[in-house]
Amino acid sequence: MLLHLLISTPVTVIGQSDWVRSIRLAGRPVSEILACWWSAVICRIFGIRCRLSGEFHPGAQLVVANHISWIDIAVLHSFAAMGFVAKAEINSWPLLGLLARAGGSVFHQRGSHDSASGVAAAMAARLREDRRVAIFPEGGILPGNGVKYFHARLFAAAIETQRPVQPVMVRYLRDGHRYDDITFLPGEHFLANFMRLLMQKSCIADVQVLPMIEVGDKQRRQLSGESERAIRAAYEQGLHNE
Repeated sequence: MLLHLLISTPVTVIGQSDWVRSIRLAGRPVSEILACWWSAVICRIFGIRCRLSGEFHPGAQLVVANHISWIDIAVLHSFAAMGFVAKAEINSWPLLGLLARAGGSVFHQRGSHDSASGVAAAMAARLREDRRVAIFPEGGILPGNGVKYFHARLFAAAIETQRPVQPVMVRYLRDGHRYDDITFLPGEHFLANFMRLLMQKSCIADVQVLPMIEVGDKQRRQLSGESERAIRAAYEQGLHNE
């Protein structure tokens, strides 16, 4: 972990600068290659083997995923670079804040109307720049297992820019069953969860890129509902938790 943070992190952060973004290798921006590699190594350090079904298409899209753990961000980043909409507190978190800033995350102060307006404008601008923007429409890491209710507000950026919505299902597996304890346990703070995950036995992050949803003339609630149903169906398919 220390070697990765001290050696790999400065290289990755420099790689997100504007002048590096223009450099491409095998058709991909070097900045994206570095961000994905950095995140993949973080997942391995935490004993998480990432498995992808489907593929992320290039170009602008609103990536929509269910939210189980703070490490979901690293898992998704290991496959494709994307700028997340995250709560403002994450900006100051160790490791995760660094990853979020390097990936171009948009930080949102909950309860602030001005912040919400700024986030919506930033999302739309990045989609127009042909970049991926990612949201967790459940609104945070909530107690309990399974996919929670999707809030519709942040889907407005996809409607405004007429960019497609890309639903993505995330779940964690161990010994063929869902591993739900990767989330925060009751009363557990971030540092305690960080250390527990660092010492955990290995598990699999099962990520499924589901069929893309074209916006057309759909409203926010329609888009959020379709995304929620698709992700919930994939999450519950073929597994029984013990």
